[in-house]
Amino acid sequence: MIKLKRIYKQAEEGDGFRILVDRLWPRGVSKERAALDLWLKDIAASDDLRKWFKHDPKKWKMFEKYKTGVVANEETFKKLKQIIEKNIVTLLYAARDEEYNEAVVLKNLLE
Repeated sequence: MIKLKRIYKQAEEGDGFRILVDRLWPRGVSKERAALDLWLKDIAASDDLRKWFKHDPKKWKMFEKYKTGVVANEETFKKLKQIIEKNIVTLLYAARDEEYNEAVVLKNLLE
């Protein structure tokens, strides 16, 4: 089972294995509050792609091509798939937009 959650929301027991999937550490969040099990910044969108996208829904179809880069990062993607096979996983992200962000792309790719 894969869940999505903003990292700014309180960690809960039902979150399971908590993985931050952003390249940058979220502002104002301490490591204790984040309650991470893993930070997979290597699976995040590149800086260029992230800056180009800016969470603009009009660019969503083009941004979804980010999944090609995810799959190409074989080692990290394999590690993520292995974790998901054994755990309830919550993919954490900092974006305000809960519908258009890289965690959504990852979840769709993994399901």
